[in-house]
Amino acid sequence: MSLRADEVEVFERSRARLEAIAYRLLGSASDAEDAVQDTFLRWQAADREHVETPEAWLTRVLTNLCLNQLTSARARRETYVGTWLPEPVLAGDRMLGPVDTVEQRESVSMAVLTLMERLSPNERVVYVLREAFGYSHGEIAEILGVTESNCQQIYRRAKQHVTVERTHAPVDDAAARRIVTEFLAAANSGQIQRLVELLTGDVTSIGDGGGKIPARTRPVVGALAVAKFMRGLFQPSDVKRNLVGGTSPALYAGVVNGGPAVVVVTGEQVVGVMSLEVTPEGVAAIRVQVNPDKLERVTRQWSAAEHGEPLLHVW
Repeated sequence: MSLRADEVEVFERSRARLEAIAYRLLGSASDAEDAVQDTFLRWQAADREHVETPEAWLTRVLTNLCLNQLTSARARRETYVGTWLPEPVLAGDRMLGPVDTVEQRESVSMAVLTLMERLSPNERVVYVLREAFGYSHGEIAEILGVTESNCQQIYRRAKQHVTVERTHAPVDDAAARRIVTEFLAAANSGQIQRLVELLTGDVTSIGDGGGKIPARTRPVVGALAVAKFMRGLFQPSDVKRNLVGGTSPALYAGVVNGGPAVVVVTGEQVVGVMSLEVTPEGVAAIRVQVNPDKLERVTRQWSAAEHGEPLLHVW
């Protein structure tokens, strides 16, 4: 069924919001894009004259598509090589959606997106729609086909799982550059103690190579262990150079999912994103994304933006 121009416009007005919901639900920008496109196809095939509130209809369809993906994703991630981490998104990408409130910013942080992997699909939907987009429990209950009281119980469980450990503090470009500069200087100095002082005592470092790029399959835990591991990453070797085509990667400061990050670039290709979770006590977590499948959108963003001079070249 063909769409009139005004019906296309109705969908396009909702596209950015749908993308932002889907990204928070799935933790993957590419999967979010697919879910939104599938929603558009459902809109195209629908009896639109009988849709009273298009925004609610589109949200319900998108949510159900994401629920199906979340259910199948659990099975896929059981066979995923190494640690699964969310797909990073640079500041300014509409996929991040609204970031006006603390709750909205935290819901898209790497820390909370990672914690949300512990939630059931329904818990994740309720948490995202309520916390980040302000949907009422009645509206969410209708989307999920549950009672309002059940929705409230699901929300309380989800929030307990997610908020107990969240420590995300948003930063601007200048603060991110300052934090990353200090971190890189310490990591590249060869002085382990200098780096240890920037980390919390129980800091963790995890990486996601997706079986395509070498990455540790288990987290590194503790300030000294992480400092030694980071120091090793900055030491040159032929193996590392060969992974990036024999070039010398440039390291930039960036803001990824609202937090400071090291963006590793060869030419115009982003080959790694090291997200730093910063707390008042120091860096509490380092999440390294090197799976090339999860760096395609970041690379497109990076190539289209101004990013100044690199802070460092390695290897």
